[in-house]
Amino acid sequence: MLLDLYVHVHTALLGLAGHAAHHVADVRRRRGEHGQATAEYALVLLGAAAVAMVVATWAVKSGTIGKLLDTVLDKLVGKAGKG
Repeated sequence: MLLDLYVHVHTALLGLAGHAAHHVADVRRRRGEHGQATAEYALVLLGAAAVAMVVATWAVKSGTIGKLLDTVLDKLVGKAGKG
């Protein structure tokens, strides 16, 4: 009788331990995926920033920004003068 009780308690504890191990593994897996998504997001932001820097450097060196601002201001002044 005592042996049967021991076997039942031991089996129940093993079941709980197995459930806890699966839960811990599931939490670790979800955290790992969450971290991976964050890392991918950061890499996309770094890539976008690098492309923006290249475009901004080209625009400044070629004088495109100055030409664009001159064109926009000329059109605004022209429309304001017509009104």
